[in-house]
Amino acid sequence: MPVTLQLSGHVKDLGGGFVVRRLLPSAPRQAVGPFLFFDHFGPVTVEPDSHHDVRPHPHIGLATVTYLFEGAMMHRDSLGTEQRIAPGAINWMTAGSGIVHSERRPADLRDKTFVNHGLQLWAALPEAFEEVAPSFSHTPAEAIPTLNVGAAQVRVLIGEAFGLHSPVPTFAPTLYLDVRFASAGDMELPALAEELAVYTVDAAVQVDGETVPPHTLAVLAPGQTVSLQAEGPAQLMVLGGASLGAHRHIWWNFVSSRKERISQAADDWQAQRMGQVINETEFLPLPERRPAGI
Repeated sequence: MPVTLQLSGHVKDLGGGFVVRRLLPSAPRQAVGPFLFFDHFGPVTVEPDSHHDVRPHPHIGLATVTYLFEGAMMHRDSLGTEQRIAPGAINWMTAGSGIVHSERRPADLRDKTFVNHGLQLWAALPEAFEEVAPSFSHTPAEAIPTLNVGAAQVRVLIGEAFGLHSPVPTFAPTLYLDVRFASAGDMELPALAEELAVYTVDAAVQVDGETVPPHTLAVLAPGQTVSLQAEGPAQLMVLGGASLGAHRHIWWNFVSSRKERISQAADDWQAQRMGQVINETEFLPLPERRPAGI
């Protein structure tokens, strides 16, 4: 079968009524390629009195990948970066040895009602790069290569596909595509990466005749070309890359191949030794309870 696993995820409240659907990590599958965290948020209406801002918080050992379908966010980090995140752009933040960032409503939208809708993924860094210096890379929507494949429009957000190469820098083979059908139709999806999955954003699709419902992550069998068929307008994401290899430990906002490194990061954050976002004094405190070994 071309689909080896279907994950429907679970709903998680991040606070202030900010609800996401979390597909990864999951009990049956930690990662697809380097991606070991997958949140789909919205579409959600943000009112002037909504409390959806994410206060400064730390990361290690991963890269955050933020992609909006609609709306806006303001990213600030301890490197001094201040970047408005707009629909269609890719924002890749390498945490590496440690970074602190916040995600807030832009100032010009504070008194306005708008809709936010998008995805945030984490890509685990290869073991050799887990302690790389932190950095931030913004690729605007107009710099993302786009082409038509069959009946679909494909945006190559990260990696290489169909002869096009994204300018987003990565540390290992990584693939991330935005695929949109304007109406009923189909396309062929080759085995573009060692590990591959399809996420249905807003409508069911057929994968070699097997129905994948909306809001479902379908992990594909390796090495196979599959047919994707939509019965009407539909959007889906294709993600994957090289196998992660060694198991990663994940706790709170930290990822590492070594549990003791997560413990060190927790101590550093509790002591406020990981840096600060300029002009911000708020922060998310470390969770009160740590798991064994952390």
